[in-house]
Amino acid sequence: MQGAKSKMDAANTVAGVEAYLAKVPEPARTTLAKVRAMIRAAAPKEATEQLSYGMPAFRYKGALVAYAAFKDHCSFFPMQASLIDAMQDDLKGYRTSKGTLQFPLDQPLPAALVKKMVKARVAENERKK
Repeated sequence: MQGAKSKMDAANTVAGVEAYLAKVPEPARTTLAKVRAMIRAAAPKEATEQLSYGMPAFRYKGALVAYAAFKDHCSFFPMQASLIDAMQDDLKGYRTSKGTLQFPLDQPLPAALVKKMVKARVAENERKK
């Protein structure tokens, strides 16, 4: 059982994220790589990457944000549905649903928007702890 847990842990680390991204077809792979870099730039240095529910995610004092590619769009998950509601003005022009912000396969979200959402999530997680 120990060996299975070690394999699972390895799959949920940065290597797992890299493997996920390697399987994503273009143009979504490049789009997600840009979003990942934006998240990394906005998140605290202590934030870690892993797979969560099979998607690349960042953690900082709990779940921070996640992102993924689907057949017809990419998605950004702020891990807090209320953030989507609170930022409706910033999200005009994007499809949203409970806890999800959808964007085109070939167009990353604007860096300022990603930064604002990540910083808001960092603040929420710091208040919880």
